[in-house]
Amino acid sequence: MISEVTGIRRIRMLYLQLLYRCNFECLHCFHGKRLQHADAFTADEAISLLALMSDQYGTEAVTLLGGEPFVYRDLTQVVQYAKRDLGLRVEICTNGYRIERRLTEIAPDLDLLRVSLEGIGSTNDHIRKFGSYRSALSALEIAQHLGVRTGATMTVTSRNIEEVLPLARVLQGYGVEQLKLHCLRPVGNAAAHPELLITEPTAYTRLRGRLDAADLAIEVIVDEDLSEDGAPDTCVPDGGPVEIERIEADPRGALTMSCKAVGKDSHAFWYDKLADHIDHRPSPTDELTLAVPDVVYARV
Repeated sequence: MISEVTGIRRIRMLYLQLLYRCNFECLHCFHGKRLQHADAFTADEAISLLALMSDQYGTEAVTLLGGEPFVYRDLTQVVQYAKRDLGLRVEICTNGYRIERRLTEIAPDLDLLRVSLEGIGSTNDHIRKFGSYRSALSALEIAQHLGVRTGATMTVTSRNIEEVLPLARVLQGYGVEQLKLHCLRPVGNAAAHPELLITEPTAYTRLRGRLDAADLAIEVIVDEDLSEDGAPDTCVPDGGPVEIERIEADPRGALTMSCKAVGKDSHAFWYDKLADHIDHRPSPTDELTLAVPDVVYARV
């Protein structure tokens, strides 16, 4: 249905949110109250969607998210199917909290472990959870020992913008290859914490300048939103896109093509888990937005 409505024939990556449930309640989490919802993909539903995307849209990579994917009961089954049966590149985005046993189990089929951190020590723990900083670093150490490549994500806020470079340097010491920086959106839990928002537009410009000048061995990828002018809502080639970078599936089956749309109730497409079919559900508020490419700011 996506190809018929949009003309899109290829979607390179699926971001699959397996469940809403999480063992954290981060101050900035865009899911907000949905963290308490029971919606989740069963293993069969997740496998069916992976097969559909691979077969119909040539999808070659999957990123598994939540909530927290390591509390998902059937994580090993989904990871093994994605890698062994479909040959997909498999990435997991996690808080890294006490994941050692399950990480060891799935390591042979995992291409990248990406751990979320929000700064150094207490800065991170205040936003995420007490003890989460040390636990995340421990997970990175274990991944390195298991031969699993690692990355990290950080949502830039007023509390941690000065710790972007210090965190990047710490991560370098743990063999982390890449740090993704995201812009905080005032949705979910973040809507109740406006103090986390960065209100001075030039703060992002200064951050970009520091990244340009830094001698980093870690690749830093910056959201287009982290600029003075922000990013456009859409990025559509002339004549419409034939191929897009990603599509994201939430635990209800809502499919969005831009992170800006995640968490909203009007979606252009839905995955019918029972029928294993993607449907278009038109409404007056439906708007199909395409993912804006990230910008690489430091690479050696």
